[in-house]
Amino acid sequence: MEKEDSKSSVKEPDLSYGNYTYADYLTWDMEEMVELIKGKVFKKAAAAPKRIHQRLAGSLYTEFHLFLKGKKCQAYIAPFDVRLPVKSKKDHRIHTVVQPDICVVCDIEKLDDRGCVGAPDLVVEVLSPGNKQLELQNKYKVYEESGVTEYWLMDPEGQTLLIYTLIQGSYQPSRLMTSGDTAKSSAIVGFELNLEAFFEEIN
Repeated sequence: MEKEDSKSSVKEPDLSYGNYTYADYLTWDMEEMVELIKGKVFKKAAAAPKRIHQRLAGSLYTEFHLFLKGKKCQAYIAPFDVRLPVKSKKDHRIHTVVQPDICVVCDIEKLDDRGCVGAPDLVVEVLSPGNKQLELQNKYKVYEESGVTEYWLMDPEGQTLLIYTLIQGSYQPSRLMTSGDTAKSSAIVGFELNLEAFFEEIN
């Protein structure tokens, strides 16, 4: 039987090391939030996100939460650990742990007291100056590979939304949407977002 305990006792991870696991992640005692992508540590921005980032994320989470009331799917907002296993769900075999701004999980079996293990049905990342490279390059790939059905990338300052939909294992992008468009989710059937009305409230 595989052991859950990690041999690591590292409190401050070495950012140049590339083979950490979720078991290691659980031992860290750090003030700033970090994510683990394919064994490598990525620190979130040292400063708190801009107010507009937090307002947009909170407002969009509320939209999902209200829509899903009474339905089987559940919405969560960061901080919330999403573990993306490749072969094994054992802590010391998981090398990717991310904290999307918002995620929606419809398979309740994937939820436990520590968050979600397995791909959410929908993930939303809200762009900010400190996270664009992380979101656009690293997270995009792990979301695609792990089977996240729909990935929303929102820019609060540009007031735009791009939706990536997983089709036969690869993401297909929507056109860039903005005020005047209505975003429709294929992963969360029936969910629609009037972007003009939504962005008007974010100021």
